[in-house]
Amino acid sequence: MNIFIIKLIVCFFIHFGGIILSLKRVKIKNVKLRGEMMKKNILIGGSAGQGMDTLAGILEKVLKRKGFEIFTIRDYMSRVRGGHNFIQVRFGNEELTSHWDELDCIIALNAETIDIHIKRLSENGIVICDQDIKSGDERVKSLPLKEKAKAAGNIKTVGNVALGAFLKLFGLDFSHVEDVLKSIFSGEDTYSQNIVAVKEGLGLLDTMYPVPLPGEDKKILINGNDAIALGVLAAGCKFYSAYPMTPSTSIMNYLASKMSEAEIVVEQAEDEIAAINMAIGASFAGVRAMTGTSGGGFALMVEALGLSGMLEVPLVVAEIQRPGPTTGLPTRTEQGDLRFVISSSPGEFPRMVIALKNPEDAFYQTVRAFNLADKYRIPVILLGDQYLADYTNTIPPFDFSRIEINRYLNQDMYMGEKEYKTYEVTDTGISPRIIPGKVPGKTVLVDSDEHDEYGHITESAEIRVMMNDKRLRKLNALNEELIEPEFFGDEQFETLLLAWGSLEGPLKEAVNLLNASGKKKFGALLFGDIYPLPKKQLIKMSEKAKEIVNIEQNATGQLASLIMENTGIKCTGSILKYDGRPISSKEIFERLEGGSLNG
Repeated sequence: MNIFIIKLIVCFFIHFGGIILSLKRVKIKNVKLRGEMMKKNILIGGSAGQGMDTLAGILEKVLKRKGFEIFTIRDYMSRVRGGHNFIQVRFGNEELTSHWDELDCIIALNAETIDIHIKRLSENGIVICDQDIKSGDERVKSLPLKEKAKAAGNIKTVGNVALGAFLKLFGLDFSHVEDVLKSIFSGEDTYSQNIVAVKEGLGLLDTMYPVPLPGEDKKILINGNDAIALGVLAAGCKFYSAYPMTPSTSIMNYLASKMSEAEIVVEQAEDEIAAINMAIGASFAGVRAMTGTSGGGFALMVEALGLSGMLEVPLVVAEIQRPGPTTGLPTRTEQGDLRFVISSSPGEFPRMVIALKNPEDAFYQTVRAFNLADKYRIPVILLGDQYLADYTNTIPPFDFSRIEINRYLNQDMYMGEKEYKTYEVTDTGISPRIIPGKVPGKTVLVDSDEHDEYGHITESAEIRVMMNDKRLRKLNALNEELIEPEFFGDEQFETLLLAWGSLEGPLKEAVNLLNASGKKKFGALLFGDIYPLPKKQLIKMSEKAKEIVNIEQNATGQLASLIMENTGIKCTGSILKYDGRPISSKEIFERLEGGSLNG
């Protein structure tokens, strides 16, 4: 009898225990799915000229007004028509700091998009395309997009037919669509046709993946270059000169569109040499001035950068990186110019390099760059890249109460009989500055040759050493103003990750994923101020680390070599990517999880 009862109990647990375990698995799976529903990744692909940018812009704005967080990247070829371009829009109800590789939906404006990207489509993902594109994959929904666009009265509305299908697929209503379309299409007929197109698209699919609405829209949607441009205006800059060069051009374009409202002069120069010299001249004349370019254009600016250093004329330069050498990949991204901008121009003179981390940081650091340039009478270089320049992200509105403008001018103290020396030797190395023509009887004399305190050319060995030491002394005070790298991750980390600039977002998400996996504990330092190199936090954290891994978008580990040079700290491994495409949080996570490191 006892044996029978024991067998019965065993059978009960085998049978019902399996059911309970299965229920637990279902519960875990459902929790995972609910988490995934909060972050969706959509790819819009086709040839240049097919209207992808317009469609993505409409989709972003509609989703943002519904309260979603947005993170969008753009991958485009260096051509006006043809080729393969795509835009990835990631949305959710949590903060988004990076793009994601796996796709939940593809809006394919041509068959090539499906061929290239369907391998990234999730198991439950959907492809929305026109019915003239055939596929044996059941995830591909071939819909009468063009037919419905013609019915709406304009074949060019085909993208908005797809938009309607997308909204229905994810259970999103028509709200905010009309307002967004009205802000984009000024003509009443065009506006009406696009409204009809979206409504036609709503009827093409059933809701399959309903997403919960997150709530109120409280953020702004902006890319890195527009954030820099707004920082330029907030800093009181009155002169911007540049020669168009991808991916820096949109800074100039934005500022040019605000010339009258902001009372700023924007000059498209004949080349980059003229652009930087114009900016130096404007700064010498007394206004805040700036120029912007990419690596190849900065190469032409190198001699004039030294002129700014020798004249001690404040200057801000935006260097928005792309892969080189020379033309390289004009529309792609890389972090290959760090060592170049730090050492550019012959001779030794103080400068500052600030690597921009995200659009919010780009705004505030641009303002700070002007203040530092004026205070120390040095060139300040803002180092961005194509990834940051072009991705759009929802961020908190800018807080203008944080903006302080200080020109560090000393004109009042020279209004009397006091003698003025343009390059007066001081303990800090910073000479008092006045604006030419603003103080009666005082001359501001400058020269690109070595000079004495008054600005007169000299060949004296003693004066040369005195003036060179004076200029370099500025670094002593500048070092005290450096912002230490941002730390995120587990305070009890075993592995310390090092990165800089626009890798902040992907690295932050990757660290969260790594620490959630529980295999190791990870911490990360992300450098914004990068030259002079802030060392206090780095030295402190490196002493705790069992291994140190640098993550960079270049082939030679330029941050790692800079750290080694300045501190003797050596990285034990690297993750380096230099194919022109931005590294994602998922890629960082997988390479660290799998131990796939360079070197």
